[in-house]
Amino acid sequence: MSAGSGGNAGDANAAFVLAGGKSSRMGRDKALLDVGGEPVIVRTVRLAASVASSVKVVGGADALRELRLDVIGDRWPGAGPLGGIATALGASDSEWNLVLACDLPFVTREWLEYLAARARKSAKDAVVPSGEHDAEPLCAMYRKRCELEAREAVERGELKVQKFIAALAENGRVETVEPAEWKRFDSSGRLFKNMNAPRDYEETVAELGGGRAKP
Repeated sequence: MSAGSGGNAGDANAAFVLAGGKSSRMGRDKALLDVGGEPVIVRTVRLAASVASSVKVVGGADALRELRLDVIGDRWPGAGPLGGIATALGASDSEWNLVLACDLPFVTREWLEYLAARARKSAKDAVVPSGEHDAEPLCAMYRKRCELEAREAVERGELKVQKFIAALAENGRVETVEPAEWKRFDSSGRLFKNMNAPRDYEETVAELGGGRAKP
């Protein structure tokens, strides 16, 4: 399943799905967990391809390549999501870039279409949803020029992605999507619910189906 040429005609966005984590709390690779009859990474790539002209997966697992995904190695393995964001933006040739975690099973095409359209109209450098407590930087849009700040933070060892977003916001570079806006696409508030632990996965399967992990 190659997603390198997906997307709608006229879309100039690139999308990057982050799949470089260790999945230590889950106990197995989250990206390969079955959700709705397919690995969640495939589901996420397919959704990203609906709003982007190219989709790449940031990660190093051989199993991802076996799924015929367009995979690029994480330039800073072990640096967490911020390393993935820096890798993605460094590899991009597009002005706007969708960054998605691989384990967001409740993300919808309608929400991503809204997010991408919002970014194309924005004068800011990042369009980031605000969750109930913190920003949601792993389901957000970034201009290519945010790569400098992401890379420099990683190279300094400052790996907290929330701190990266706060630094951009302090300089007036972030457009926030408030809960009242994104909840139009998910009134239950689960849009950014991820699968960190087995219980999260069990709840997802109960809602969306699935339950098999790729061997």
